[in-house]
Amino acid sequence: MNTRQRMQALRRSSVGPIDVANESGIAEVLEHPACVISSGQICEHSLVDRDLNRLLFDYERTVRSRFTRIVEVLKRISMHQHDKDFTERAQQLAHEQLGFDLPSKMFEDAWVCGLDLSALHSHCIFSVLKSCVDNARTEQAGWRQRIPLDENFLRSCGYHTVDISPCSDGRLQGMSPYVLRILPGPNVQVKAYAGALFDIEADVCDWAQREVERLSGAMVDGERLDYLKIAVYHFSSSSHNGDGCAAHGSNDRQATEAALGRLDELREAIDRSFGIGAAPDVLLIGVDTDLDALRIHLPDAYGDVNSHRYIETVKIYRETLGLSAEVARARVAEIIADVENTGGWGQGQGRMNDGMRRLVSALAEANLSQIEYVIKHHTGRYATIGHDEECIVAGDAVRSLKLRNLFYFAHLDTIEEGAPDMDVGIDIFAKLNVAHGLPVPVLVHFEYDARIPESRARAVERGRRVRDAIEARYPDLVAKGLLNCAIAVSERAGDERCDFVADEVAANH
Repeated sequence: MNTRQRMQALRRSSVGPIDVANESGIAEVLEHPACVISSGQICEHSLVDRDLNRLLFDYERTVRSRFTRIVEVLKRISMHQHDKDFTERAQQLAHEQLGFDLPSKMFEDAWVCGLDLSALHSHCIFSVLKSCVDNARTEQAGWRQRIPLDENFLRSCGYHTVDISPCSDGRLQGMSPYVLRILPGPNVQVKAYAGALFDIEADVCDWAQREVERLSGAMVDGERLDYLKIAVYHFSSSSHNGDGCAAHGSNDRQATEAALGRLDELREAIDRSFGIGAAPDVLLIGVDTDLDALRIHLPDAYGDVNSHRYIETVKIYRETLGLSAEVARARVAEIIADVENTGGWGQGQGRMNDGMRRLVSALAEANLSQIEYVIKHHTGRYATIGHDEECIVAGDAVRSLKLRNLFYFAHLDTIEEGAPDMDVGIDIFAKLNVAHGLPVPVLVHFEYDARIPESRARAVERGRRVRDAIEARYPDLVAKGLLNCAIAVSERAGDERCDFVADEVAANH
């Protein structure tokens, strides 16, 4: 394709003006596919909540800044390890720059054996993570009040519970409040698995528990509400073969079909176990992790999902930019209706139910804000399109932490069942950390129910077993001091959040 042809193609596909005389405009468009922001151009969509975007960015910047200071502080501490007042100086730097003290015993023998920077690095990662958890309620208060898809909205769509299983890839860890704009809460469950390959049996149990609550009358308006399962796969629009889903070898089609297959298996399992028609609604969503744009697959009238029947929010953004809010919403509805009525490949059997359509429309509109968030705050495409996580979290999710590439999450009860997820995570950190001499920090985290006697003690014991199993699975890393584990527990519905088990922290640090 010559320059003239490329310019014509770019004019058709981009949303902003291009300076034809400036060939750098070509590179700019190719680098920022969702939108082009030329000099002096303001790119603002009528359906975007800019106040919410500002609050979310302030939160992202606050959390990121805590982690980005760690390496620089440790470098400065390392320079002074042979000074006479080393311990005092190191503690002063840590307290001033990181906001917490470091264990004094880490400095006592530094003059003989050298400073254990591996242990210090992991300790700092875990301490900063804990600080983020402790401050979450205050620092998230602003954006939590503005998230559009809250519990009341989900109930208006007909859903008492939304169970989301994204891939455990760190790029999807901010999916709920950022990409989907769904408010995290007790009725919005997020359980991540490598490749979005969630556990069918575990999900049947989760569905059954909520169904018992619904049928027993413990759930308000339970007779009219349903359970929704969402599987979220991901892909990279700029690096299909290198930065897609690691669990599927960056094969986008395989990632899509595998997630869809899990949804179909879940519906079949529940129908077979509890009777035809018992299965919950399901929804398949793809995320372009370069831009946080969505590919939403539309169920048909029977709830069946087809991998070829979807809408793409990045195209919706382009088509509706410059329109008034009322006209833009009408156009979104038309686009959804067009796919429902024609559908291309795999047309399906009729239109989805009204509640699902309301939800899909809201997801599409809410994601326009995230697309513009990436345009404004990350120049249209994330600078790091691949992995950049700080640590691995194994066990139960740390519910209060929701941010892209903050951690890789492996949902598991035992290391045997979660081995594939852990292996993917370790492989990622072999490139991120180990290749540069940094350790792999692994937080083993489990929740407990304070209403059940000895629940906390069992959560701690489970953490110890999983910690020991992780260390046994990767002995080479442990022997070289390149794998550091810590254990923490949280009360599922209480105030204890990500509290580290003191003796385990001491034993590892």
